[in-house]
Amino acid sequence: MSIRISKLALVAALAFYLALVVFNNLTDYGSNYQFIAHVLSMDNTFPGNAGMWRAITSPTVYRLFYGAISLWETTACLLLATGAWRLWCARGESSDVFQAAKSLSLVGLTLTMVLWLVAFLSVGGEWFLMWQSRTWNGSETAGRMYTMFGLVWIVVAMRDDELPRSRQ
Repeated sequence: MSIRISKLALVAALAFYLALVVFNNLTDYGSNYQFIAHVLSMDNTFPGNAGMWRAITSPTVYRLFYGAISLWETTACLLLATGAWRLWCARGESSDVFQAAKSLSLVGLTLTMVLWLVAFLSVGGEWFLMWQSRTWNGSETAGRMYTMFGLVWIVVAMRDDELPRSRQ
């Protein structure tokens, strides 16, 4: 049972983390908007780099990116929270039932990993050369988030043994 509770706790903790991320996106729009604007405009990359043709200077596009990321994080948060609830409800059930209860958690974890890998590391980091910026470089954070969610994905995905039967 302790391994099942551990998996549940990790999923719930990441749902809580994403809830805070979403809260910050909503309550500190300006700071997060500035991050996206600077990354997409490439205004802090190496001077004269050959990739500057990729820069976007449209506030409308910045808002679209911001909205898409926020919606993605909100969706993942809801999947993880619902997944944690399903794990809680299935914690004392058979191994097959508990395994089936992991589905939303695994989808939420995968969705978050894809966000950090595609939106932040690939699009932000490589396409918009975010790694060149000393001020607006979220590559390290993105790598940390991808790793954290990925490790929890591995732990949750591992099959669980049957629980010992109670003595009568």
